Amino acid sequence: MTVSSYFDTIPHDKLLSALEMRIADGSVLKLIRQWLKACAREPNGVMVKPKGRGTPQGGVISPLLSNIYLHWFETIASIAAKAAGQAMSIVRYADDFVILAKKWTAGFLGKVESILEGRMGLTVNREKTKVLDLDAEHSVLNFIGYEFRKVRDRLFGTGKRYLHFGPSAKSVKRVCHEAHEHTHSRNVLLSVDVVVERVNKLLKGWGGFYSVGYPSRAFRKVNHYALKRMARFLNRKSQRCYRLKFADTYYGEMTHYGLHRLAWVDVRRTRN
Repeated sequence: MTVSSYFDTIPHDKLLSALEMRIADGSVLKLIRQWLKACAREPNGVMVKPKGRGTPQGGVISPLLSNIYLHWFETIASIAAKAAGQAMSIVRYADDFVILAKKWTAGFLGKVESILEGRMGLTVNREKTKVLDLDAEHSVLNFIGYEFRKVRDRLFGTGKRYLHFGPSAKSVKRVCHEAHEHTHSRNVLLSVDVVVERVNKLLKGWGGFYSVGYPSRAFRKVNHYALKRMARFLNRKSQRCYRLKFADTYYGEMTHYGLHRLAWVDVRRTRN
């Protein structure tokens, strides 16, 4: 479930009421009110007033305030679920969240929407909100760059289905695009070491985030693309086709330059 334009639509009065339940220091509350009332300058130079809604975009306090406000949504939704006899869990990252349940009590999802829009004063993004049954064939859940789906076990031959998760196709496409930008012809005057350092920083950061789950297939795609782009970069730096200096293959050549390769260890194979 997703909230439309969350940071721009948080109602100040309701947010401050939530803060007053935990903060007794009037000077702190006054400072927060001033932050919320601060005008923002758009790229075109136009000053925009908050008009009683929204937290300052890019402000250091905005992520904290937004999380505090949605924390109260989780609290209210949990109370409503208990009253309705609905067993569920909420997993949230900023304004994106997933509600997990084995089965739904009639009308409960409507109750959640009424809490968000009525009690919290927000707007549900119904285009991005949907109900999924992960036990259904070809059912896929995309959340914070991960793709979750049920697949059949082939390693041990049990045929049982288990939850498989790893980088989404969109995330793989994004990191490949960034690798493309680092190895673009506009950077041909940079040294190979500098470009390798930039690509490595990208791969290590991306790979670290997706180091859990089952990312091996995505890692292979990204490794192949990064190697292909570096090979093309080397050829662009040479007036003629690049001559391998340190190995017989581009793989060996880039290993010499220290190009990082994403790797994943399947813990299932290492069990005793």
